[in-house]
Amino acid sequence: MTSHDQSYAALYRRTSPAVVSIYPTSGDGLHGAGSGFVYDEAGHVVTNHHVVFGNGHGRGHNRGPEPDAAGPVRLEVRFSRGEWRTATLVGSDPATDLAVLRVDDVPEYVAPLPVAASNPEPGIPVAALGNPMGLDGTISAGIVSGVNRSMPTHEGFTIPDTVQTDAPINPGNSGGPLVTMAGEVVGVNRARQGDNIGFAISPELVHRVVPELVATGHVEHATLHVRTMDVSPTVAEANGLDEPRGVLVVEVREGPASGVLGGCTDTMTIRGRQVPVGGDVITGIDGRELHAHEELVRYLMTEVRPGDTVEVTVRRPAGETTERLVVTDRTNSHEADVGAPDWDGETSGGTRIPLD
Repeated sequence: MTSHDQSYAALYRRTSPAVVSIYPTSGDGLHGAGSGFVYDEAGHVVTNHHVVFGNGHGRGHNRGPEPDAAGPVRLEVRFSRGEWRTATLVGSDPATDLAVLRVDDVPEYVAPLPVAASNPEPGIPVAALGNPMGLDGTISAGIVSGVNRSMPTHEGFTIPDTVQTDAPINPGNSGGPLVTMAGEVVGVNRARQGDNIGFAISPELVHRVVPELVATGHVEHATLHVRTMDVSPTVAEANGLDEPRGVLVVEVREGPASGVLGGCTDTMTIRGRQVPVGGDVITGIDGRELHAHEELVRYLMTEVRPGDTVEVTVRRPAGETTERLVVTDRTNSHEADVGAPDWDGETSGGTRIPLD
């Protein structure tokens, strides 16, 4: 056995006791299964919103289960040595696909897993822990193969800043931890795409969302209520811009940007494609330059709260100006701050990965 093999074996021994299987049941029986991990000494367990409610069935609930098809009436949790516990739902956030459960009697051998203070760098070795395909106590190895990805949810939101890995993530792994060799959580496993690409919710989003779920049972997220798309070279050409920089405002919906920002008013055919034209171009927010839709959504979700005032730098034909906007809550608005189809028919705003 090599030292590399031994290090993964030691990692598994150290971290697997904190990983649990989660079985939600409703009035018509079991509706799926997933994974989670013990987050703190109070017995809170972190998992995915879609593990608790099922794909597309949460309907925006984030204050606890209801005794109907919208959510579970019972949550059973099994620990690594076979102990079963009944958990309660503390809260969930469909916008980031995170949920928190609580188990009152955690086995004494279980130690919570620490969440990394910041997002990981590409190239570091990691392991995905969980219970895929009903197989308890599984570890799969890989590296962080990318960062700054965007993922759509079945609830209609876009999760920014997700972590890409080639560690296999299969059905049932959802909600389990992606950990470094030091045993720190650098992602909450969520989805896979193809044989060698998996995705996890970033530790920075975990730090933003989970403490609020523990404290209040719900989370509010800031929005400008606009649809945007990246200013690619083709979009810049269509809109008469001298460089591909910032995000084009395609549509402004009722909210803080109404009457302040302008959406696109027409389209132009470029090489056989229809490209939106005439909208404002957002090039910065609160003094930070913006190059992509991903950066806008990430900043709003991690740095801003509803009710805060933001300064948006806007490029218009007459020149660059700054607009002040008071952001509002996006949690129950599935249409807020989402990418628009870009000139070649793909969705702008980073790499968008479907959920298993």
